[in-house]
Amino acid sequence: MRSVRDMGAEQLRVTFHGVRGSTPCHGPATAKYGGNTSCVSVQADGQRPLLLDLGTGLRYFGKQFVEKDAPVNAVALVTHLHWDHIQGLPFFAPVLKPEARLEMFGPAQEDGTSFMESVKSIVRPPTFPVDLSGLQGRFSFHDVADNDFAIDGYSIKSRLVPHIGPTVGYRIEFGDVAIAYISDHQQPLDGSFSIADGVRELVDGVDLLIHDAQYTPAEFVTKAHWGHCTTEFAVGVAMSCRAKRLALFHHDPERTDAELDATKACSDSAGVEVFVAREGVTINL
Repeated sequence: MRSVRDMGAEQLRVTFHGVRGSTPCHGPATAKYGGNTSCVSVQADGQRPLLLDLGTGLRYFGKQFVEKDAPVNAVALVTHLHWDHIQGLPFFAPVLKPEARLEMFGPAQEDGTSFMESVKSIVRPPTFPVDLSGLQGRFSFHDVADNDFAIDGYSIKSRLVPHIGPTVGYRIEFGDVAIAYISDHQQPLDGSFSIADGVRELVDGVDLLIHDAQYTPAEFVTKAHWGHCTTEFAVGVAMSCRAKRLALFHHDPERTDAELDATKACSDSAGVEVFVAREGVTINL
């Protein structure tokens, strides 16, 4: 994996396995940044790996376990249950082993359906050949909304984030390093750049913010109610909340590599280092 920058003594390794939103895409125009949907791993020595969403990029995180024939024991922090954030789960090869363990956190639905029940309703016939029990590994589930909890040596905050349907973002702290992950974020419809209190809690002073940046301003005009935001709004969140670095994330499947290069060129802002999230890149914090 390439490192964006060596920041000295390594505490956390953050790797982008899938950076697209909505649907996977493939072709020469998207080969540089990649076409898999949302999945980011956070790893520290002696801790279980954390998986931020379970999009199609999850398959590539899993290859290391398949190649070593090693069991997986990981924790998934799922933001919500739209297809692009969960569709990698039944194709995650390591969970085909009986000794596999995957502990999963995610939001319950407005009708009271638990996160576990929702996942089980997705991974089953007729939309998939087998149900979750057919994957052989052992799964455990937890509902989250506005919660603070610990996972191994990590301190985690989950907060509800404006989107379509119940959605959370996460803040992960390990030692003196903090990361915020807000994959899908509805930009205010009133034209303001106002930020929900829960989002501010997640982002305040983080070393790295991974944030939705799906739309251009022109696209937002026609898709304002679709639950996402512009690059400009993502930069505004980072600046307002004093994030040190911003990874632009959840790229539209129609966004080409050349367009993402241009996005980076015009998005640097005083006090915030901005880069475009790219599959296969690891950041050491």
